[in-house]
Amino acid sequence: MNAPAKTLQPGGRFFDTNILIATQDPVEGYRRMCAMAAVEAAMKADCFVISTQVMQEFHDFMLHQRWIQPDQSMALLQQLTEHAVVCASSESVLRAASLQQAHAIALWDALIVQAALEARCAILFSEDLETGRRFPALQKNDPDLVVVNPFTANAAGSVWALHEAPVGYGVAVPKRKSKSAY
Repeated sequence: MNAPAKTLQPGGRFFDTNILIATQDPVEGYRRMCAMAAVEAAMKADCFVISTQVMQEFHDFMLHQRWIQPDQSMALLQQLTEHAVVCASSESVLRAASLQQAHAIALWDALIVQAALEARCAILFSEDLETGRRFPALQKNDPDLVVVNPFTANAAGSVWALHEAPVGYGVAVPKRKSKSAY
């Protein structure tokens, strides 16, 4: 299914699989909250974009982890297809392989980056690539693609750093009194 042309205007927000998975995480409340906020904002702004690769990985993970039932996963996939979905072609896979070599990233990440670039996105939400990393736009008037990890506090000064990172509990460790120096 190809995305409608209006959703592929410059400035979209592409979501990597790990962000969608976090929206369903039954344990990590902070990650779930950040992922849900980013997804909901993009959907509301009609700039939510994924690829068929993301759909496949998401569905496989949900079934493998048994976080939700197969019919629930299918319903979520159906909801995702109401937004822009980028389909891979033989040409996009070849371009991703070149991107992999040029930027020294994994092929699976290069496929995600390539899909986001083809969709003319400005933001790639992912925790697999370095926050703030830029990939040059494919078209002259399009924005460069910037990676944002929505789980990091103040992710590269991004407006998508929605909340401060949770502060862990610290345990004071008493200093050892030692007669000898190591």
